[in-house]
Amino acid sequence: MKKVTAFIGTETRRGTYRAVQEFEKGLLQHGEVDFEYVFLSDYHLEFCRGCKMCFDKGEQYCPLKDDRDVLLQKMELSDGVVLATPNYAFHVSARMKNLLDRIAFINHRPRFFGKPCTAIVTQGIFGGGAIVKYLCSAARYMGFRTASGCCVNTLEPMTEQQEKSLVRKTRKAADTFYKELNRATPPPSFGSLMMFRLSRTSIKNIDHDFRDYQHFRDKGWFESDYYHDTRLGPVKKMAGGLFDLMAQLMVRLRQARQPDSRGGG
Repeated sequence: MKKVTAFIGTETRRGTYRAVQEFEKGLLQHGEVDFEYVFLSDYHLEFCRGCKMCFDKGEQYCPLKDDRDVLLQKMELSDGVVLATPNYAFHVSARMKNLLDRIAFINHRPRFFGKPCTAIVTQGIFGGGAIVKYLCSAARYMGFRTASGCCVNTLEPMTEQQEKSLVRKTRKAADTFYKELNRATPPPSFGSLMMFRLSRTSIKNIDHDFRDYQHFRDKGWFESDYYHDTRLGPVKKMAGGLFDLMAQLMVRLRQARQPDSRGGG
């Protein structure tokens, strides 16, 4: 049985909770799923201090000792993840943003390969579509592959038409997510392949004491075709080589623009 966890960034159990419930019902129409609701308000998660210890030395050196790793383990033990939030001032809620901030080191050292992720956004009037795109983009940087999410209007009191629209949109998102949940991990897109090759070339040229360099080295990513085992066709093999050359050129140009560290008159 597949395990799906929904991380919900609201303290009220109304519109967003209702949307996730309908999403779960949509999944269960396809088969058995172990579905867990994780309300971020139930966990202690302090605001990021911007000290960069997680980036530079490793996430275990973060000075904040709270429930970050509890939430992270829930993601790691899931076969699929849902990020659900209301539209607050045209962005995710503060709790959802803080979660993404606190695990941002995974953007540098992605790990959730083979797992699908989707986004559910609720709103009063408009602006939520961009938030769905933002959440899916954030998930891709962490290694997730994304399924089309949805944005639903839940302005209270909801009309009958809005109720029907909520059910229709969440069920459609559930159908798409279920397909991704049971699909083999596809080869990387050209865009994902380019980002990997650019990232690793950049990381090759940083101080070897930094955690990012050590992580790439230990994972064998400096020599691999991609973050995980995959088969690249001849066209993508060629494209990967071109991306490597492009990345090397970008590093050289950046180094040439750096001021002379020896100083001068």
